Amino acid sequence: MILYRLISRLPFPLLYALAWLAYLLLYYVVGYRKSVVKQNLSRAFPEKSSTEISALSKQFYRRFTQVALEIVKARRMTEADFAERMVVRNPEFIEQLTENFTRSAIILTVHQGNWEWMLHGASTSLGIPIDPVYKPLHNPTTDRLIYDIRRRFGGRPLAMADAARDILRRRREFRLFVMVADQSPIRNERGYWSSFMNQEAAFYLGAESIAQMTQFPVAFVQCHRVRTGYYEMEFHHLASPPYEKGSHNIIDAYIKAAEAAIRNEPESWLWSNRRWKRDRAKEEARSNKS
Repeated sequence: MILYRLISRLPFPLLYALAWLAYLLLYYVVGYRKSVVKQNLSRAFPEKSSTEISALSKQFYRRFTQVALEIVKARRMTEADFAERMVVRNPEFIEQLTENFTRSAIILTVHQGNWEWMLHGASTSLGIPIDPVYKPLHNPTTDRLIYDIRRRFGGRPLAMADAARDILRRRREFRLFVMVADQSPIRNERGYWSSFMNQEAAFYLGAESIAQMTQFPVAFVQCHRVRTGYYEMEFHHLASPPYEKGSHNIIDAYIKAAEAAIRNEPESWLWSNRRWKRDRAKEEARSNKS
């Protein structure tokens, strides 16, 4: 935690100088998940040459190191900092979606731009309670850091395992629930299979199930990087109740929006994630045998 405290105190010019050094170390010395990144990019963009994939890979690592340190920096950033560096392009959308801030809504997004800054940028701009639903990290120190950052300015982080119960119990209270929904369920968890960036991928069903149970409207928020250290976020409608029981219209709309956002700014998505590690054919064959 001492290292995190020191990094959070750095002024932005020094923070980005450190990020550049981290990029050189990760890419050229350590080679952190380089094979994963290049494989993901090659499969997602089969039309690109190996030279283009290599250039996009380097762009990703530069963004990745910047965002990683920006997230640590958020520990000491003020509401004024977030208001300046994370602009909400269409705040009126949320007012309309929530019927003048009286009806809760579910907001879905992806690991793009600075997904952590979006939480505080939106709460600062909109002045409403926003609760992020998260999957706990394996490293307890980092997990605690992220938890503390997320609960600043009134946020109530909800662990994924507890989210549905908490949301249903407090469904009459007005809040926005934010979920970064592009992660893959673990092998033993039920998921929804669909084509995603030219590959078969499993998706969590939790957000869709919660929306159907609560009849909350659902939106997608995209983060766009304007320049180093400055971002914009924009909301898009995904679905509104009543929802058809047993359908997957919500998650289908999310996948379409997520893919469009990634293709619009591919260098800023989290390509180091082993997103396509699950094999649908093998899992279905295994299931049929049992």
